[in-house]
Amino acid sequence: GYFPADRGPRIVDLGCGRGSLVHFARQAGFRDIRGVDLSPQMVDAAKRHGIEGIAQGDALGALEGQPPESHAAVVSFDMLEHLTRDEMILLIDQVWRVLKPGGRWIIHTVNAEAPFFGRVRFGDLTHEQAFTQASLRQILLASDFSSVTCYEDAPHPGRPAATLRWLMWKLARLPALFWLIAESGPAARHAILSQNLLAVAVK
Repeated sequence: GYFPADRGPRIVDLGCGRGSLVHFARQAGFRDIRGVDLSPQMVDAAKRHGIEGIAQGDALGALEGQPPESHAAVVSFDMLEHLTRDEMILLIDQVWRVLKPGGRWIIHTVNAEAPFFGRVRFGDLTHEQAFTQASLRQILLASDFSSVTCYEDAPHPGRPAATLRWLMWKLARLPALFWLIAESGPAARHAILSQNLLAVAVK
């Protein structure tokens, strides 16, 4: 539901790692998707697994060489938290530039609103920052994106162990939400409490 409905136009995955998302997106019918990652080891791993179209390089450089309005979507999973604020502003400008009107930026990043967000934020020494849905909307809307929708990255039911985690999450979430509402008022009912969040920004 986060990817564009049209599987033809160009998509780039920034910080793609071993290229797993690129691989599965191609299996789903997306024909023009590529990835870029800063780590030569990750790029080599993608090649060993037969995943083509994965280049070594930084995200900003990968976008700067692309024509304006040339992409239907840009994906960045677990990447924004590694950037300084200045680096992030430069990246946002380039993502906006390469997206077609109505194009999507699909983001997965550390959620500072979560009770245990510190496990992710401080679990990697290369992390520079974390976000709430409010701060992410603030910077993206100020950078001329037309809308930003945020979602919890919660467990999903499936196999027995996954379903058990999903049920535990549903139960554990209630007292945390009750606490927030008691302290901050009814608006807190829209809080995102998972350690990471998903966001879709539309140009």
